[in-house]
Amino acid sequence: MILVTGATGNTGSALLKELHAHSAGPVRGLTRDTARAAFPEGVEAVRGDFAEPTSVESALVGVRSLFLVSRLGSDADILEAAWQAGVEHVVLVSSITARTHPHLGPAGENLAVERLLKESGMAWTILRPTQFASNALMWAAAVRAHEVVHAPYADTALPTIHPADIASVARVALTEPGHHGRTYALTGPEPVTARQQVEAIAAALGREVPFAEISRAQAHARMAAIFGAEAADAVLDVMGGDVNAELLAVRDTVPRLTGTPARPFRQWATENAAAFA
Repeated sequence: MILVTGATGNTGSALLKELHAHSAGPVRGLTRDTARAAFPEGVEAVRGDFAEPTSVESALVGVRSLFLVSRLGSDADILEAAWQAGVEHVVLVSSITARTHPHLGPAGENLAVERLLKESGMAWTILRPTQFASNALMWAAAVRAHEVVHAPYADTALPTIHPADIASVARVALTEPGHHGRTYALTGPEPVTARQQVEAIAAALGREVPFAEISRAQAHARMAAIFGAEAADAVLDVMGGDVNAELLAVRDTVPRLTGTPARPFRQWATENAAAFA
């Protein structure tokens, strides 16, 4: 039995489809609201809330492999519950910043979860994706309203990854041998700037989407109101304020492990055009 946490999220929902398409055996999707879960046929929807440890414990009964999106709750409690339930292997979604920017607060938190997993007694595989293509959804309200999209570091190109490619690698790690004790850095197939992302969204919509670059200070004021000042600084550093060769590198991990080319941002934009319409 495989349990997928974050099952209604961008990566988790794609992983459920991957597992179903590849006939991976019994699969459960963890969700706070089973009545609203639109999972593939045959996937068992189980209620679980990381704020309620007992609900997660129930969902883990009979589970042998766990897909864990970190920092949705107390990772220490979740990993302990998994160990107690007899889970044998955990595939953890961390972040490439654990490698490229370990000094930043969020990266340090991801590293702490990685250490917890390695010390848990269970087999592990760690996925470290770069910037998600789905982060562009933060512009959706402005695009729908035909307003200007604002972003800092407009021409800094990062190898943004399609969440479905993270899911594809996770499926391989969960169902095929040879991935225990491995850490994989995951990127998309090419660097793409914020300006180019907006252009791809415009092309998918078939209309112009106005775009304007803003300063770091302007972006920080907006982000700090939502995430807090420290988290805003960390996000802005990896968006373009403190990039390095490790962060900018395009890696072949996705095609090497899955046998399928990584999906470009323009494909994500086409597939998700309805969110911006």
